Amino acid sequence: MNISVYSKKICMLGTFGAGKTSLVRRFVHGIFEEKYLSTIGVHLSHKALSDSVTGIQFNLIIWDLAHIEKFTAATRNYFRGAAAAIIVLDLTRESSFAEKQIRIKEFIESNPGAALVFAGNKTDLLDSHEQVESELHAFAARWQAPAVLTSAKTGENVESLFELVVAAMPEAKKR
Repeated sequence: MNISVYSKKICMLGTFGAGKTSLVRRFVHGIFEEKYLSTIGVHLSHKALSDSVTGIQFNLIIWDLAHIEKFTAATRNYFRGAAAAIIVLDLTRESSFAEKQIRIKEFIESNPGAALVFAGNKTDLLDSHEQVESELHAFAARWQAPAVLTSAKTGENVESLFELVVAAMPEAKKR
């Protein structure tokens, strides 16, 4: 059997404190730390993930980006060449849904055809998921992208989030 292997850059986008780093740590290392350390610039992580449907292996290069307040030519370089972006929204803070702060438009302009997936993070801090799930899916629908509720703390849907990203990539859809 001939296995295709692709190395793909994934950008983690979202407002300050949304849980981007925690989701990456949970996915790559299987850990969650209560102590919060703010990302400065960009932090790279790597993990291989196979698409069970197509048999394709994806070597994910995950770019955990600090919150970008001012978009410049330098920050545009962080986006260049990305196959996908995970947009992380903190479900406990309405302000994390502010599109202009997340840089979705700039990401798409830098990477036409790249996949987008939305993660509504911190479900462990909510009593009920029903209303926020509806809001999350409505927000993601504006970008014609899938969305999933996650908790980096409990691990809820973290693996599924990255599997969803892989499934949304054009290479996974070819077979």
